[in-house]
Amino acid sequence: MPPLLEVALNGARTPAEHPGVPRTPDQLAEHSRAAVKAGAGVVHLHVYDAEGRETMAADPCAAALRAVGAACPGIPISLTTSAAIEPDPQARFDLIAGWTVLPELVTVNQGEEGIRELCDHLIARGVGIEAGLLSLADAQRFARSGLAARCVRVLIEPLEADPEEAADHAAAMEEVVVRAEISLEQVHHGDGIASWAVSARGLERGHGIRTGLEDTTVLADGRRAADNAELVRAAGELIGRHHRPV
Repeated sequence: MPPLLEVALNGARTPAEHPGVPRTPDQLAEHSRAAVKAGAGVVHLHVYDAEGRETMAADPCAAALRAVGAACPGIPISLTTSAAIEPDPQARFDLIAGWTVLPELVTVNQGEEGIRELCDHLIARGVGIEAGLLSLADAQRFARSGLAARCVRVLIEPLEADPEEAADHAAAMEEVVVRAEISLEQVHHGDGIASWAVSARGLERGHGIRTGLEDTTVLADGRRAADNAELVRAAGELIGRHHRPV
């Protein structure tokens, strides 16, 4: 079975960084449909309100989930819970507790304040946790937390711009996870051009990968990608070079 390939459709990426970044429910549906057709098995997205601001409010989240769910039936959808959108832990918890339509998954950055309470709440509502590790400190915190047994997978997400440094950081985080005997599925990705080096290393280790305009606007050779689907196709080719079915 080939490794998991996730697509991260938008994140905080601005139209100035890439003119095709999707934000409205219709745009998210169009990009998710194309990305799944290109080979993505999970769709991750950030929700925007009518004024173009990232939000965790119930109504915009419900509209985005319904649109993407209709476009990609049967495909798990993951929402962000990033503190970059709402830094106050209680306000963030209250917003998420008010969700009326639930995603199958959420990404939860393990270095953020109030994360345990948020995970407990979401797990109780049947939402799967993708535990985001952005740093070695995040990995160490996660290993101590005892939360791993209740999560779906680990996201190894180094932020370094330099490909070699990012891959080395991913290796250090993975070592912490392995030493803690956490056997969760892993998905690896980086940021920008470094994302391709992190993904290649992850595939060499037998892990899944993630791509999309949230993670990078460029292909491995530095050319700007046309859209999320092109990034997914390129990631699929990378998987093909590393994965040989038995």
